Amino acid sequence: MWSRRSVIISLSATALAGTLTSHGARVLAGEKSVKIGINLPFTGADAHDAELIKDGAMLAIDEANSAGGIAGYKIDVLLLDDGTATAGQYDPAQAATNARKMVGDDAVVAAIGPQMSGSGKAMSPILSQGGLATITPSSTNPDITNPRFAAQYRPAGKAIYFRTVTTDAFQGPNMANYFADTLKVRSVYVLDDSGAYGVGLADAFQAQAKRRGLDVLGRDQLNPKETDYTTTLTKIKALNPQALYFGGVAQAGVKVVKESFDIIPNVLKGGGDGVYAAEILRGAGFPAAQGWYVTIAAPNVLENPDAAPMMERFAKKYGQQPDNYSITAYDAALVILDAIRRLAAAGGPVTRDAVRDAIQQSHVKTLQGEISFDANGDIANRVISVFQITRNDKYPLDDVLHQYKYIGVAPASS
Repeated sequence: MWSRRSVIISLSATALAGTLTSHGARVLAGEKSVKIGINLPFTGADAHDAELIKDGAMLAIDEANSAGGIAGYKIDVLLLDDGTATAGQYDPAQAATNARKMVGDDAVVAAIGPQMSGSGKAMSPILSQGGLATITPSSTNPDITNPRFAAQYRPAGKAIYFRTVTTDAFQGPNMANYFADTLKVRSVYVLDDSGAYGVGLADAFQAQAKRRGLDVLGRDQLNPKETDYTTTLTKIKALNPQALYFGGVAQAGVKVVKESFDIIPNVLKGGGDGVYAAEILRGAGFPAAQGWYVTIAAPNVLENPDAAPMMERFAKKYGQQPDNYSITAYDAALVILDAIRRLAAAGGPVTRDAVRDAIQQSHVKTLQGEISFDANGDIANRVISVFQITRNDKYPLDDVLHQYKYIGVAPASS
């Protein structure tokens, strides 16, 4: 857990002031450098999963610096925590403060994060006004990149919020398709955790479930800070649904997983990538988590042989296994590094505006395949992967890699 609200990881030899180009490269004692911001919730319920994401991004950056930098540029990192003890998880107000810190640091040419969509909604207008592009490896609420909301989330015009995952416009509906087509669910009760991500995901799932003929028996919104959901779950039990779907993250999710096992143990249970988390395994544990179906908004790369070398380097460096969002964070860093490389190779200035434009034009080979973005910043790949939590006693019980069994790709809507 981070004891300070922000930490600067300096990968340069000295911290003395240097010459700074406008919103871009710094020249210090003959050494050129640029800075990448990383914003994640290192305080609160999602702290460990934030660490896994940060470690994926840092692995790519550290490897680039160890190889001599990117076209002569050292990469520094401004690491920011948008979790607070008061919120107990990510805090949109802190995320907004962090966005202003990044925009106010002229050396920052791009950013990675946030992890959560609530933070993304708070940060996007600030990043837009500052012309600072960010790439999120895990934030999936579609509103942020939807052109209908451009005036709200990108008031300066250009897309600045890019993703190495797809959105809940696909994650929610495709899981509803999986419930209908594969699990043969006929009735479902829907819960969300009142956050931007959870509400949006549950809305998308519910709408498609109804289109597919599932009987949606009800919908409730949970307060993440409440200590007990017994009343809500007892009400659900009386309705006798075949399945429960939860949209939300770990602060509420841990309690939903634990208490639903006690109150409705025989009901099929599913959720989005907020339930694909080490904190769920740590907080709810087994047997409560056993059998949950969950999705991620990306291809499952962990079983791809091409990813094995990166995973080995990750485990050696950090002493634990990566999850899929460690890899999407690694890929996000690769995209930014590639943008800097292309600008430097062309002899142009490595400025904030130039990096944003270069990211927009990306065609980068990564561990999940070639990454490119549409005009709004969304990734072209829209694969939704399905996992089932299945206890594997050969590995640590909070090891996402081995406790989430890959099932396959969720059916896309026609």
